[in-house]
Amino acid sequence: MQIQGLRALDDNYIWLLSRNGRAWVVDPGDATVVLEALESARLSLAGILITHHHYDHTQGVADLLEQLDTAVPVYGPASSRFNGISHPLREGDKVVLDGWSLNVLETPGHTLDHIAYWNARALFAGDTLFTAGCGRLFEGTPEQMAMSLKKLRALPDDTLLYCGHEYTWANIHFAAIAEPDNQNIAERKRRTIECYRAGQPCVPAPLGLEKRTNPFLRFDLSPLRETLLNRGAGHDDASLFATLRGWKDELDATGELEPRL
Repeated sequence: MQIQGLRALDDNYIWLLSRNGRAWVVDPGDATVVLEALESARLSLAGILITHHHYDHTQGVADLLEQLDTAVPVYGPASSRFNGISHPLREGDKVVLDGWSLNVLETPGHTLDHIAYWNARALFAGDTLFTAGCGRLFEGTPEQMAMSLKKLRALPDDTLLYCGHEYTWANIHFAAIAEPDNQNIAERKRRTIECYRAGQPCVPAPLGLEKRTNPFLRFDLSPLRETLLNRGAGHDDASLFATLRGWKDELDATGELEPRL
């Protein structure tokens, strides 16, 4: 299976999966870029996969179906408020794309309906897990998000993370503040700066790298755990995560995490 990232809207990624002239798209927030990619590669749309209901991940679905005059399956969370899903999915379900199987994980936190698709090669995490970061909590609880992140942390190290946005710049700057003595983070920050200067994407990234450098996969591990306890967190996962997420939200509001190149 070939996987191509399509940049859309401001900082979204739509993932185009293709094999034998057929294509599937993950979270098409913009129909135009998908239609252009399909035409350029002479691909026919075979299906759509949705991770959650937010408009920047779903608003291209109706236009795609209309413009292509087709009725392909639209996979997505069974609990979603997005009414364009024809094939509802729950934890433990599988989606098979021309023999390429993806497992379904329920990952609430960013939204209540959020799911992820994964196999040994790829994790399509939507807005639950980002490169060096994680999504904000719009609907779910800190306890739900902490559980979802630990669920994704348990996946194999060599699985590649395909997330819904390119937020690596701000995320890695926060990671360096949260764990200033983590040399893996320092090295990733250096490489991220190089990528941004060269105009290269930082997505996808192996989960093994995320486990070493993403504070939102490390909130319950030393030494970050002790840092969060010193910032007033309780000893439970929900409180540790909430303290970390609140810390980043505070710094996001200042602009400190997005210095100019």
